[in-house]
Amino acid sequence: MNTRIERLKACLNGERSRADHPAVPLAPGELAASAAAAVEAGAEAIHLHARDDDGRESLLAADVGAAVTAVRQACPGTPVGVSTGLWITDGDAAARQSAVTAWAGLPAAGRPDFASVNLSEPGWAELCGVLASAGIAAEAGIGSVADADQLAAAGETVGWMRILVEISNVPAREVVAAADAVLHRLDELNATIPRLLHGEGPACWPLVAHAGTLGLPTRIGLEDTVAGPDGSAVSGNGELVQRALQIWNASAPA
Repeated sequence: MNTRIERLKACLNGERSRADHPAVPLAPGELAASAAAAVEAGAEAIHLHARDDDGRESLLAADVGAAVTAVRQACPGTPVGVSTGLWITDGDAAARQSAVTAWAGLPAAGRPDFASVNLSEPGWAELCGVLASAGIAAEAGIGSVADADQLAAAGETVGWMRILVEISNVPAREVVAAADAVLHRLDELNATIPRLLHGEGPACWPLVAHAGTLGLPTRIGLEDTVAGPDGSAVSGNGELVQRALQIWNASAPA
């Protein structure tokens, strides 16, 4: 499957709960409906955090397979990716490795097309090997110059599909400069892997515009923000995608 993103990937839920926003999708059917709304609004790929029957984040094959299968059925032909965040296994890298290893046994319909791997977390290199063995592409999640240096140090041992430049915990007024520092370092390191730029919270919207200016794809969804660019309430992932694409398009070079 072609996993290239020209403009935008939708991130449906992340760590959020219904306490954060009533439209946060948790169960497979909810993820499918939310993904369909995002794709209808213009999203070209889906990123999700699978949940167990109690709504807790999960890396277990049964939970990942159920979520991915439901979204695939609702959005045929749309690439579907998942998180491998270490917090999901309470910081236990071995438990994460074991859970992700089991994804190789999922049927094709339930196996993710790609998974995000945070270079700030221990065990990321071994995790990439497990994903490769299962035929699942890896996105490199980097949020700092130090992460960019780690990626370069790994060389070609990992065949990254994409670099996610993810800026978090930075005030909105400083987020563009923080992103540019990481992007500049990637240029210095001659990293030619495709890049996607995004932020979190109020800082996500300046980076949607900046991504458009740079001609880079971005992402948006209830994982990154529960409010529009003016701080107003949004109905859900479909509306966030629609607003983000308006900003991206308005910022993109003519």
